[in-house]
Amino acid sequence: MDEKIYVVGAGIVGICCAIALQKDGHKVVLIDKTGPAAGASFGNAGAVVNGSCVPTATPGIVSSALRMLKPGGPLSISPTHLGKLLPWLIRFTLQSSENNYQRNARHLVALTKDATNSWQKLLNNTASSDMFKAVGWLRLFETSQAFDANATSRQLMTDLGTPYQTLSFDEIYDLEPNLARIFQRGFYQPDCHFISNPQRMLQSLTERFSASGGEFKIAEVTDIKVKQQQAVIETTDEIIYPGKVIVTAGAWSTKLTKGLNYRAPLQAERGYHITLPVTQAISRPIVNAEQAFVLSPMETGLRVTSQVELAAVDAPANYAQIRSLLPKVKRMLPEAEMTEQSCWMGCRPSLPDSLPIISKSADKNIFFAFGHQHLGMTLGPRTGELIADLVAGREAENDLTPHRADRF
Repeated sequence: MDEKIYVVGAGIVGICCAIALQKDGHKVVLIDKTGPAAGASFGNAGAVVNGSCVPTATPGIVSSALRMLKPGGPLSISPTHLGKLLPWLIRFTLQSSENNYQRNARHLVALTKDATNSWQKLLNNTASSDMFKAVGWLRLFETSQAFDANATSRQLMTDLGTPYQTLSFDEIYDLEPNLARIFQRGFYQPDCHFISNPQRMLQSLTERFSASGGEFKIAEVTDIKVKQQQAVIETTDEIIYPGKVIVTAGAWSTKLTKGLNYRAPLQAERGYHITLPVTQAISRPIVNAEQAFVLSPMETGLRVTSQVELAAVDAPANYAQIRSLLPKVKRMLPEAEMTEQSCWMGCRPSLPDSLPIISKSADKNIFFAFGHQHLGMTLGPRTGELIADLVAGREAENDLTPHRADRF
């Protein structure tokens, strides 16, 4: 048996788990079929949303989803996937009741309220900190009616202690003077941060992990199981008998836990981005609330992120919808150049209650950290700290009962 801890999956959650376990004195192997930042951690909007508390399943979500399903809308469902998706949709709908919504919000904010602190601890005195920018999170509305329709979410933020500032027309343009004068209202979360190059951030963290004695292995894991009380990792190249295993494979996690007779209701919530030329016209990620897209001024170019596509994790990508947003981007930011640099699709790992699994498995040597939906970048460092606590048998700072694997 190899006494090392194997972390399966090199997205932001996996890398942060590997670093946190390494800090605790463990020998750690980070294993991934492609390399760091190959999945959803590569293509997100780069936002670290401190105090995020609004679950995806909100009261009235069914009627909202039906409106978003219109042709060209931000939500799409693959007809060929609908049969497999239906049980997840039923669970998701049940989570949108008022009681479940309030409960999930409380658990979510308990996890995210220290996200910025966890990131700052991770990056303290490192070269990576130049990418971690204290610019806040800005959400804008073209009409007062749309802003008023968002009042329930803002009230939840108020109730749970998530700080924000509502913005008038003039205050919006004090923050972002180069935007077209189409926005009437907005709200701003000043304590949020922006990672200006998620791929470079993950590569930098992985290099730091390796420089501190960690091992990075490129291999495709095909199964994880337990034989005679021994954890086993099967890859296309070899069979590994690790001391402990941390499953952090995002939307692919439940494919790897079938051999453990465990399957969470994990859905690939596929998102897209298109990259346009670099711009200095905006200073932070900006959500166009009515058109459901985000502009992020990355080092590599202006990133436009959007869409929720419910489909199989390995279904072919369809870039038509993300490309169709370009006239709306130009209307919002006239200075932006519309030359496409690249298009991308990735799979967010989403659970019906919006709460990630951060938990021991039924086997004492296997742990789970997946299902972070839209908050993987926000919660990577925090999750790493909590997994290190679980492995060490320490009492975690957070109550992890809401995140246990057997809650479904």
